[in-house]
Amino acid sequence: MKPQDVAAYLFLALAWGLSFLVLLKVVHAFGWVGAVTFRSLLAGSTLIVAAAVLRRRLDFSVGWQPFATVGASTVAAQLIGLSYATPLIGTAMAAILVATIPLFSMIISQFWGLERISAARLGGLLLGFLGIVLLVGFPAVPATGQFIFGCLCSLFSSFAAAFGSNYASHRLKATSSWEVTAGSFLFGGLMTLPLLIAVPVPSLPGPIDYLYLLILGGGMSALTYVTYFRLVSRIGATRAISVEFAVTFVAMVVGAILLDETLSATQIVGAAIIVLGCSLVLGLLPGTVLRAGRKSA
Repeated sequence: MKPQDVAAYLFLALAWGLSFLVLLKVVHAFGWVGAVTFRSLLAGSTLIVAAAVLRRRLDFSVGWQPFATVGASTVAAQLIGLSYATPLIGTAMAAILVATIPLFSMIISQFWGLERISAARLGGLLLGFLGIVLLVGFPAVPATGQFIFGCLCSLFSSFAAAFGSNYASHRLKATSSWEVTAGSFLFGGLMTLPLLIAVPVPSLPGPIDYLYLLILGGGMSALTYVTYFRLVSRIGATRAISVEFAVTFVAMVVGAILLDETLSATQIVGAAIIVLGCSLVLGLLPGTVLRAGRKSA
């Protein structure tokens, strides 16, 4: 990779790894629905304003339906699951389960006929499933119903992200990352806005809470997604999505140092197995080159 690509890769690893810590602050102040809604609307609005300032013309001529679909899945569903689950299971567990996105992506792309499955990728899928079992079934804390439900919400979040990514790569391939990010976040925020009636903001947020929201929405959502989609176009989706492994590492370190979170030895093994499984799925290991293409009839 070129120096600018390495810099973008490291920026995404640090920003998304630290975002779990900021997310906890925002959820505490605004509630899990408020965190998703305000984060999404702020991210989309930030890009709209930035485009106006930079005199960058945004082209949404492809129609509103694709942006609404990506907004419902990659934004609304993913962030709802993540925002609800992270306070229940901790930043480290949430980040590890986010790293399962490539596993779900492979299953979806296989069903949609976007990529061929191979023995190595099937083995990676099975390893990933085993890793999830070890993570959820052998935690360092008692495996309460709340913990299990939090893990399921996090896995649902990863599935939604994988669905939206595959859909976007198919329907919005020719659309710029600015339009995809801005349109998706705006639609996602509007979709979750009515839920504030059922789950309102718990109390009046303070100035520091709005600062956390600004960092999460403007920096760790709008800027990172534009950077990510640009990185995909430069180094390819396979290598770009591998940043999730680095994100998991950063989030685990942050959780251990700043939040005193612990993982059992079995969970650490499970995390390593998930990373290995995702590496096989992504074709990142020697002899497991990813071959994309449509399945034969």
